[in-house]
Amino acid sequence: MTPEDARATLDEAASVGGADFPLLDAAIACAIDDWPWRESAPVRALVDNGIAQLRSRLGELAPDEALAETLALDLRLTGEILRLDDPGQTDIIEVCERRRGQPVMLATLYVLIGRGAGLEVSGIDFPGHFLVRVRTPEGITVIDPFIEGREVGASELTRRALRAGLLPHVADRLDRLTASVSPLAMLVRMQNLIFAQAMNHRDHERAERAALRVARLTPSDYRPWLDVAAAREQQGALSGALQALDEAHQRGGRAVPHGPRSDQVRLRLN
Repeated sequence: MTPEDARATLDEAASVGGADFPLLDAAIACAIDDWPWRESAPVRALVDNGIAQLRSRLGELAPDEALAETLALDLRLTGEILRLDDPGQTDIIEVCERRRGQPVMLATLYVLIGRGAGLEVSGIDFPGHFLVRVRTPEGITVIDPFIEGREVGASELTRRALRAGLLPHVADRLDRLTASVSPLAMLVRMQNLIFAQAMNHRDHERAERAALRVARLTPSDYRPWLDVAAAREQQGALSGALQALDEAHQRGGRAVPHGPRSDQVRLRLN
């Protein structure tokens, strides 16, 4: 897959909604767009192998246990807290090679493999830490892909929510806090994480690429173009920043607070 193919894949994926969203193809396309000219076959092989392993475990274990054992034991996928800022931990090709990744990236693999084996699995955009939910015969079980698929009970979920800064009456609303998110939302979350990390490390070119991927995936949303403008402005590409702000205004209209900022960019450009 070339970078041009990757961007075309993202454009096509943006037109597909719901459970049919091509999460694997889109995640690979994001990785290729970021660091081109790499092979994606090992990623597909790992996912296929994981699906086969999971199916063989499902006859003996509960769905959540089978999923956790397949991903954590068979595939050796887990988190590594000391390298959270490593760019490779948000790249599906690198994660499948190293078997280490950010929570949202690991959750993506849990969802891909779990759904491939016929389970009802989805991501949870939990405050401060991405989780996974699995439907079992007893109900919904929440697991943490960063900690080898360990089950997270209701009391721990509340404690985590409180530590993330939520008020007690909000932290107790586990029905809302553990609501599933779409595959598209997972991929957008991952690109937004890349953007934030890249901006923090002053890698403004990578930040721009991440924001542009979100713009491709969510063409009606004006917010990614504000991120594109911020990344371009930091690179000194003021004309490009102004163009991005204009794109945001076209999509968001009055919702876009871009008037004063556009004036500032124009002054710097002149």
